[in-house]
Parts: sequence; C-alpha cells; structure tokens
Amino acid sequence: MSNLLAHEFPVLGKRVPIIELCSLPTPVSHRSINIAGRSQLVLVKRDDLSGIEYGGNKVRKLEYLLARARQQNARRIATFGAVGSNHAVATALYAGISGFECTCFLAHQSLKPGLGKALRFHQQQGTEILQLAPSRRERVALFRRYLQGRHVSVIPFGGSSWLGSVGFVNAGLELAAQIRAGESPCPARIYIALGTMGTAIGLALGLALAGINTEVQAIRVTDLQYANKKATQRLLAKCAALLHHYDPEIPADLASRANLVYRDEFVGSGYGKTTPATENAIAYAADHFDLALESTYTGKAMAALLGDLESSGSDNIMFWNTWNSRPLAVDETLRPDFDVMPRSFERYFD
Repeated sequence: MSNLLAHEFPVLGKRVPIIELCSLPTPVSHRSINIAGRSQLVLVKRDDLSGIEYGGNKVRKLEYLLARARQQNARRIATFGAVGSNHAVATALYAGISGFECTCFLAHQSLKPGLGKALRFHQQQGTEILQLAPSRRERVALFRRYLQGRHVSVIPFGGSSWLGSVGFVNAGLELAAQIRAGESPCPARIYIALGTMGTAIGLALGLALAGINTEVQAIRVTDLQYANKKATQRLLAKCAALLHHYDPEIPADLASRANLVYRDEFVGSGYGKTTPATENAIAYAADHFDLALESTYTGKAMAALLGDLESSGSDNIMFWNTWNSRPLAVDETLRPDFDVMPRSFERYFD
C-alpha cells in the first residue's frame, strides 16, 4: 500500500486525495563502512527510485499537488525553479502524464553539467519556458501576462507548500512500516537536504506521527530567502495544524513532537556552488555506496553525514537520497529553439 497516511487516517485521505505517481515503498539499502577507524552501518533510503519515469523527492509532493489541481479543474500547471531544477523537470513530466499543460519560470544559476539537458527536456516536453524576472514588480507583471485567464494551478518553488509536504508525512509513515517489518533498523539520525524545506519538515512530522523519535538532520543547501530556521519552523507548524484541521485524529501537538535539526554549515557560498567537502562526499558515495549524487543537494547532505561520522561514531544513521536516478529520455541532438525559450539561456548549452 503506497498511501499509508490515507489508510491510517481515512478522513484525511478523503479530504486530501492523491494522484498515484509513485512506486512505493522505496527500498532501504544497508552498507557497513570503515570511517575514522570505526565500523559504521549507514542506511540509504532510495527515493531516487520513487517514480518509474523519474524519481527523487518531488514525485511524492506532486501526488498531492496535482490532485489539488485536478480538484480545481485546472488545465495548466505553473511552477518555478532554477534552470536545472529537478523540481521543474519532475513537474513538467508528471503534469504531462496527468493531462496538464505546464509553464516553468526558470531563474539563472551557476554553470554546471546537465543544465542544457534539462532545457532540452523542457523543449521536447512542450513546456512553456520563461525566464523568472529578478524584481518583484517584474515578476507580478510576468505572472499576470502568462497566468491570468488560463485555468492555472500554481505550485511553489520545490513543491514546498503545506500540501506538498504531506507527501513526506506519508514517507515518514512508510519508513516506520519498514522498520516494523524488519526491513530497516530504526535510524538514530536521518540526513536530508533542505532546499525549500517541505521534504524535511514533512518527514519529521511523519516520523513523529508514527511515534519514531529519529532526528532529522536538515542540511540547508539554498539561499536564506528560500530556507531559514524561522521559515522552516513556520512551515512545519502550518503543515501540522492543517493536518489536524482536516482530520482531528491527527494530534494537535504534532509539531512539538517533530525532531528536526536545522543546519547551515555545509551550504558553502550558495545554491548550486560546490565545495571541497561536497566533491569528496560525492566521490565517497560513488565508491562506498554505489550512489550517483550531485553537488547542489545530495552531495552537501552526504558531506554533513560523513563530517559527523569523522568526528564521532553513531548508532544506525540514514542518508535519504532525494535525487533522481532514473534515466531521463532526452534527445541530446535537439537544437535549442530560442523561439520557445529565452535567448539568455543560450549559455547553458555546450
């Protein structure tokens, strides 16, 4: 059963439906490593396999967000991200599968491999590609021009609204069920990237709802305007309050039970900018865990895990892989069409 939240809280399930997109549960792998002269068990939650067409953390959120769009009789989904945003790619893909058109407002980012591939995917998919304007005034004008009168459902950056976060409340229940079934030991700590906050806060709430006191180490990887300690606590409280509102069987004090640790010492000089610790963590994960990570999100979360293990041992710990490992079918020979995307995006193509 993929929707454990609806099964355990049927009133919530009726009031907050989903479109089934995920292939759940995602597996937990176990690896023993030697680090700092100690043997250490590291668990890996393989959310890179969360969807058949495309994996990663965004698919869990989209199950709820696209269901709400369908309830609203929307015809088009609009969302936001950086040029290489996995969230934008996942949204465009699953919006299309679910029968919606899609508009993505994309912001410039630091050059790195894969950005041209993401833009080619959007062109191939038929995504309406627009450059996200830098100022609030320009953004308002842009949104009015492209969103008004088009039956649009808007999904925020990273899918991180209270509703998107519910996808990871369900993920917390999923892990608890795997622990009860003997598929995974109960981890003392889980390391997960904190981008737009919804994934980490949803997971912390889901574990608390299941009675699991595992510490969620939320490793900030984005700029403070998108993720900070105060905003993280605010989103956590809002999600918990609305869960209780929609189903009073969910405890009113759920937010106070969540065990979330906010950390920002691994972000480096900003979003999408790698660090030596990140590059070392990516190489280590490939060698010791057979994981392909990237430098924007998962590499920084792995750097935090390894840094903590270097300084002190731990009981069972878990790395939650939020990236996608499914192959994305993109025609690499597709010539960029600057009639359908901004000319300023030319810099991202080889």
